[in-house]
Amino acid sequence: MRSLHIAATGMLAQQTNVEVISNNLANMSTTGYKRRRAEFQDLIYQNLRRVGSQSSDTGSVLPSGAQIGLGVRAAAIYRVVEQGSLQQTENRFDLAIRGNGYFQILMPSGDIAYTRDGTFALSPEGVIVTAEGHVVQPGITIPAAARDVTINASGEVLASLDGQITPQNVGQLQTAIFANEGGLEAIGDNLFLATPGSGQAQQAAPGQPGHGAVSQGFIETSNVNTVQEITSLITAQRAYEMNSRVITASDSMLETLTRLR
Repeated sequence: MRSLHIAATGMLAQQTNVEVISNNLANMSTTGYKRRRAEFQDLIYQNLRRVGSQSSDTGSVLPSGAQIGLGVRAAAIYRVVEQGSLQQTENRFDLAIRGNGYFQILMPSGDIAYTRDGTFALSPEGVIVTAEGHVVQPGITIPAAARDVTINASGEVLASLDGQITPQNVGQLQTAIFANEGGLEAIGDNLFLATPGSGQAQQAAPGQPGHGAVSQGFIETSNVNTVQEITSLITAQRAYEMNSRVITASDSMLETLTRLR
């Protein structure tokens, strides 16, 4: 019976859906996290009577055929890149991007990774780094004698030194944008890598056309909507139960057949 296999694909699809939702809920407090959404496609169809085929030797054509679908499969898991809320922290090295763009991070392998998580700090050498100690590009060093650091909306890092009225510009952060943000590959630790699907990174200073501005003393929170995720979870659970009932009904029908004499 086809219904056994069809219902099984439905259960597998809803299992994937629940896994995506659970990951969203698990990361509802993760800085800069972008929620995911599972998308599904129907599988190929088996033609019992092909639509448009001739039904007689006089040239009559079937106006409607007979096709039976063979189930469903997970087609993609999209990342929803809408802006999360900004939360004030008062930490001078906490940064958030208002608008498009990613901070650029130099990985130990030499690759450049990208992140929306702006919870930065200083290394023992005074370099701005991530929570994992990776250098934020372009590798800005804060003088040890600096009594205050200001990072403006354009990403300029200004250090106030004793005996100087004008703050010293020690560097400027650069952000990267992509033609297709959904094509970035997540590697964990709130980091992404560019792929052929995302296109090449387009770098510029914050505030330039297409690039968001930097807010010092803020972080971007997750864009997960808890109510929406719980509603989706309930819907997925009910869909899973209905597919399991189809399997139970199909099994009952097969049992009836085996009892025929």
